[in-house]
Amino acid sequence: MADSSVRKRKVEQPSDKEDLDILTDSSQTQNEPAPATTKDETPEFMKEALKDLPPKWKNWWVRGLFTIVMFGFFAILIYIGPIGFMFSVILCQVKCFHEIITIGHQVYKSYDLPWFRTLSWYFLICSNYFFYGETLAVHFSTLIQSEVYLTFLAKYHRMISYMGYLVGFMLFVLSLVKKRYRLQFFMFGWTHVTLLIIVTQSHLLIQNMLEGLVWLIVPVSMVICNDIMAYICGFFFGRTPLIKLSPKKTWEGFIGGAIFTVIFGWFLSGFLSQFPYLTCPSDISTSLNIDVDCKPLSIFVLQEYDVPLFIRVLLKMISMDRATVNIYPFQLHCLSISIFSSSIAPFGGFFASGFKRAFKIKDFGDIIPGHGGLMDRFDCQYLMATFVNVYLSTFIKIPSPQKILPIIAAMNPKDQLALFEDLKTYLTNKGLVGKG
Repeated sequence: MADSSVRKRKVEQPSDKEDLDILTDSSQTQNEPAPATTKDETPEFMKEALKDLPPKWKNWWVRGLFTIVMFGFFAILIYIGPIGFMFSVILCQVKCFHEIITIGHQVYKSYDLPWFRTLSWYFLICSNYFFYGETLAVHFSTLIQSEVYLTFLAKYHRMISYMGYLVGFMLFVLSLVKKRYRLQFFMFGWTHVTLLIIVTQSHLLIQNMLEGLVWLIVPVSMVICNDIMAYICGFFFGRTPLIKLSPKKTWEGFIGGAIFTVIFGWFLSGFLSQFPYLTCPSDISTSLNIDVDCKPLSIFVLQEYDVPLFIRVLLKMISMDRATVNIYPFQLHCLSISIFSSSIAPFGGFFASGFKRAFKIKDFGDIIPGHGGLMDRFDCQYLMATFVNVYLSTFIKIPSPQKILPIIAAMNPKDQLALFEDLKTYLTNKGLVGKG
């Protein structure tokens, strides 16, 4: 009996080692660089014009052209407004999720194990239902209250979301295959980390936008500016390697990108603060358009500030002596955002570089010539979305009737009347309403 148990363990051990080889990538040493690719990624319509250029300059022109194309799409989305941005963010989220899951599937499918891809997409649907269901409940509260079945979905939204997740959880347990447990749990974690990075961050991106388009446009533009200027400065002046994960990144590019980003963010934020279309919160519950007649927040109104003494000394050197200056407070907030976008957000790109090197791939995809996949363009944006959302919650956002109304609507009539009386008493004591 004991001999048979020993023999059984000896038979199963190679399977465990096969799983371990996949998880630790033992086929190559950890420090071995990813294999270089020699594939010419120049689009067909550009090959003739760029045929005599060296690969470095081919990439420069291809990357530059499609950067301009992406700028064009970005401008169109600004013109369309919140709805266009919402659908675009969701589409980009799905594509980014597909790119990462596909990499996992290339490892996973070799053993023909069931349901990984299906369950991955199921968990994506559950995550989106949870996050965006609550957003819709807030912004379409008037419509929801008029329909019984929508009221039910809104009231029990979190329980429905949780039960939906539990279904996927149980299906995963039922899909477990003997001798492949370790690999399956690894891929289960892969899916959930991907959901955390992609779905959560894209949800925060939309939440930022609903506070006003400017809270999406300016941070996104800062990351784009930092990426472009770091590339240009590194291309022409880069000499000193920055980080081993990204051998092409240099200190010259990193510092140059940071300087240009801070300057760009200051002037862009001041310019955009003048447009109510960009600064007014997005109310999508009654119209697909933005109410440009909203009362602007104080941060989007010019205010007078004293010029710091050391800056006055510098200004005197160029025959400019100013004791005060009129600027938008939003510009001061954007100084913090621009510093983050040029110093911390790039680590999202370094993280992505480490991920790609771990799996020996050049890019997440090839949908954008010269740039790679969508995840190659959004690796820093998702990190930026979280920071802006935290910044908004900490320093900017205050409770609004639009956010409080769904909470009041969920209360029973007795509590609603009590709240009304308390609010009436408070406003009367403040002198904002008359007695009676």
